[in-house]
Amino acid sequence: MSDRGRPVVVRGVERADPAVVDGLAPMGSATVHEAIGRRGFLGPDIRPIQAGTRIAGAAVTALCHPGDNLMIHAAMETCQPGDILVVAVSAPSAHGFFGDLLATSAQARGVRGLVVDAGVRDTAELRAMGFPAWSRHVSCQGTVKATPGSVNVPVVLGGQVVNPGDVVCADDDGVAVVARSEAGWALEMCRQRVAKEKEARARLAAGELGLDMYGLRRQLVDMGVDWVDTLDDPEG
Repeated sequence: MSDRGRPVVVRGVERADPAVVDGLAPMGSATVHEAIGRRGFLGPDIRPIQAGTRIAGAAVTALCHPGDNLMIHAAMETCQPGDILVVAVSAPSAHGFFGDLLATSAQARGVRGLVVDAGVRDTAELRAMGFPAWSRHVSCQGTVKATPGSVNVPVVLGGQVVNPGDVVCADDDGVAVVARSEAGWALEMCRQRVAKEKEARARLAAGELGLDMYGLRRQLVDMGVDWVDTLDDPEG
């Protein structure tokens, strides 16, 4: 619903810089989530229907009602190349809101993928088409098109607010969302994290233990943990 209290379709969306969006795409949801302060994760129940896909895009949001995908059709008109369609539902619903026909329309609009807090169906066809989706359910149960909702308004998925134009980063690990206003900063934080992890990976590959590299041994000692050779030798 809009702040005016009635259903609305917002056509104008201010999207994050496409170059920044494309820069975040290869980072992955885990890196993005950690780099921005462990924020933006939509939770472990929003899962991919495919494997090996990593994307980012600008959010086009749709607020639907249980068992009714009318507003996904309305949202499609507002989609542009590089977008990710983000669908929330006003109450829990396990219906299959999205299938291969809507995916065909989405691909024609240049949409990169779907995130839906409900069900998808035609999953074999979606994988064959190369159209990635992240959903709470997989369900063959159909929907109706009877109840007005809203398009390109703030929505909530997994306890996280997603605004139209925010950056959605999705891969095998789940979905993380970056506020549009923070996208440039998030990319820089991700780059710094990737550089640190590259150095850490080299040290671990050379045989150094994370216990020492991260200073965890001293932390455990300070917590009162003792190292002993056997349980029969409490003095170590």
